[in-house]
Amino acid sequence: MRYDLIIFDNDGVLVDSEPISNRILAGYLTELGHPTTYEESLRDYMGSAMHRIHELVEERSGKRLPADFDDTFHAQVFAAFERELEAVDGAAAVLKGLAAEGIPYCVASSGSHERIRVGHRKTGLDAWFRDENIFSAEDVGRGKPEPDLFLHAAARMGVAPERCVVVEDSRLGVQAAVAAGMDVYGFTAMSTEEKLAGATGFFGWMAELPARLSLPDCDGDPSTQR
Repeated sequence: MRYDLIIFDNDGVLVDSEPISNRILAGYLTELGHPTTYEESLRDYMGSAMHRIHELVEERSGKRLPADFDDTFHAQVFAAFERELEAVDGAAAVLKGLAAEGIPYCVASSGSHERIRVGHRKTGLDAWFRDENIFSAEDVGRGKPEPDLFLHAAARMGVAPERCVVVEDSRLGVQAAVAAGMDVYGFTAMSTEEKLAGATGFFGWMAELPARLSLPDCDGDPSTQR
């Protein structure tokens, strides 16, 4: 099936940020008296919006996180991004090919708009994105696994949900795409197929994606993007 819109998750799909952010999140939660390992952070929070962290911590401990939690966490993450963040191997080539062929795409992330842009600037992926095709859970209020973000992105891009395909690497993201009535391909670089159960298909290297989606393998230039 040829899709009319490709919706990319950001963290772990376009930028290799999950190891960085979950390492920092686990450490910060532990520092605040909520012992969390790196593996537990990946299991519980990978792919989720910030409100889910607050909700789960309060549900489990009966205590609320500090009012400045988000600002402090993001400051630590952004500083680490500037030192360490890289694009996912092959992501720039895929975006370049889509732009060259005029195939519509966008990013729909649980992260904030600021987080998306910081990561894209650091990795050079900002060449392939404009404001019109960047969407955040901030835009809808409820993040993944709710379908709101993906439905919002599809509506803003003018494409029916059933004509969209989502590229995801988290359990919550797959659940959100399925709930939105979209096909979804699970990226298994950091997740197993079992964790991404419900996906339409799976791939382990970004270079495999064009073939999975029956897309041309081509090059392009940022100026050709529609």
